[in-house]
Amino acid sequence: MPLARLESALGYRFADPALLEQALTHKSHGRPHNERLEFLGDAVLGYVVADRLYHLRPDEHEDVLSLIRSSLVRRETLAAVARELDLGRFLRLGIGERRSGGHRRPSILADALEAVIGAVHIDGGIDAARQLVDRVLETRMADASTLTTRDAKDAKTRLQEHLQAANLALPEYRIEETSGSAHARIFTVRCRVAALDLAVVAQGPSRRAAETEAAARMLEQVAAIV
Repeated sequence: MPLARLESALGYRFADPALLEQALTHKSHGRPHNERLEFLGDAVLGYVVADRLYHLRPDEHEDVLSLIRSSLVRRETLAAVARELDLGRFLRLGIGERRSGGHRRPSILADALEAVIGAVHIDGGIDAARQLVDRVLETRMADASTLTTRDAKDAKTRLQEHLQAANLALPEYRIEETSGSAHARIFTVRCRVAALDLAVVAQGPSRRAAETEAAARMLEQVAAIV
């Protein structure tokens, strides 16, 4: 299927179309696949969103900025954006993934969107990548300008509700490490769901922020299983 339609949806035309093809290639299809581009795109996305929030919320505390950023770059959000772009239609998947509906799987969609951002960064530079992120997250970024602390902190609640719906025990949170100076603490928190033998680690400028980030990461893993 011609990729011009996707480029139109993205609002960006590639000088090197091979980069877009690679960004849309899942590892099940073969090499070169999109994992390296996804790695780059994840970093670019995090930077662009953090930069935008810094200017959108000039008086906001770091804790809240971190929580809002997490809500914007989490897998659920990125998968929803990928569906809006109809990205799944353009994915290159192995036979097994294609038959099992991989083009609809949130993790694959989110990873592919990050890979596309990474590809745009290589092809057109940081300004082109920034413009792409601004376009695809425009509505959600505008909502973030009025998002409250309570709104941003719902990852723990969503994880709890998801586990309860599956009749599983609630997650356990534990502080693994506290580092940094008295005025710039970094909390490292482990979130564990014993029933699924899953554990994730996250950091934040407060225990609350670290637990929320850990809950968001755990929710991505749990949602892929139950």
